[in-house]
Amino acid sequence: MTVMEQRDSRTTPVPPPAWQPRTDPAPLLPDAEPYRVLGTDAAAQADPALLRRLYAEVVHGRRYNAQATALTRQGRLAVYPSTTGQEAAEVAAALVLQERDWLFPSYRDTLAAVARGLDPVQALTLLRGDWHTGYDPREHRIAPLSTPLATQLPHAVGLAHAARLKGDDVVALAMVGDGGTSEGDFHEALNFAAVWQAPVVFLVQNNGFAISVPLAKQTAAPTLAHKAVGYGMPGRLVDGNDAVAMHEVLAEAVARAREGHGPTLVEAVTYRMDAHTNADDATRYRTDAEVETWRAHDPILLLERELTERGLIDEAGIQAVRDDAETMAAGLRERMNQDPALDPMDLFGDVYAERTPQLQEQAAQLRAELDAEAEGDQA
Repeated sequence: MTVMEQRDSRTTPVPPPAWQPRTDPAPLLPDAEPYRVLGTDAAAQADPALLRRLYAEVVHGRRYNAQATALTRQGRLAVYPSTTGQEAAEVAAALVLQERDWLFPSYRDTLAAVARGLDPVQALTLLRGDWHTGYDPREHRIAPLSTPLATQLPHAVGLAHAARLKGDDVVALAMVGDGGTSEGDFHEALNFAAVWQAPVVFLVQNNGFAISVPLAKQTAAPTLAHKAVGYGMPGRLVDGNDAVAMHEVLAEAVARAREGHGPTLVEAVTYRMDAHTNADDATRYRTDAEVETWRAHDPILLLERELTERGLIDEAGIQAVRDDAETMAAGLRERMNQDPALDPMDLFGDVYAERTPQLQEQAAQLRAELDAEAEGDQA
């Protein structure tokens, strides 16, 4: 008998049971297995134009990853977190958004920014160490690349909530890795988003490792998508290497958010084929056999197989896409090999709308030092 039952119910009202759920959890639960399209009967219904575009973007993405990785070895980039193997999720995240929507990437998601239309050189500028962000976030509707884990998620919720309050038809799509789901910002963002019914989509790319820590050592949840249920939003579990499935699920989540039905958490089950960054030795925590197993589920191979079987592409078409990607890589390589012209006074730009007295004083001091240095060079 509970304490409440021991009390005299004639004098002490008994409240409704506090354990009753606010939301029916059943519709929020993810599928038992990652949702797939390619390799299933549903693939026959996929739009040929979408298949071709996804294929071209994923091939471009693979070449972009390879070129950026090579630039780190050449000393042109300080660091590069590759998304080789994850291109399907990166590309789909960019393609489902409309121009007015916002993308909130993590530090690993430069490919998503490029697929959204950002100049690859601008996308890599932060990793080169040349600029604070490398691009104008408002112009491109892409938030600054976030190196601290998961801090971009509350920002995405705030922007989405503010847009809804203003009556703006805007959706925010926030990207994070499996490691980021262990950060407090992840949980705070999901809770606020669900309570406010903010038009935001959370995309977790579960690539197997948080640097060297496997997922099993981070969480005991059945899947990361299950975490959505605790906050009162739907969780979707998707094959992250299936570009068509990713596009479909993310498009549905974006449409749901835009229609006022609140946030969705999407877990893309994928794999990081390359090391965490160029500074990482992945052989210390995973085997070559494990990597090779995932190569058989390469997002490029899955799309290429579907296009070929349906007669939507031939060898000439495949080569044309590869050639176009090579042209992109050559242009990126040429421009990244040029030393940028940097102005030290830019340190004071894009910080405050109006400079504080302290910044004005510092800027004047730096300007005087630069002018003196220039006069000395001319003497």
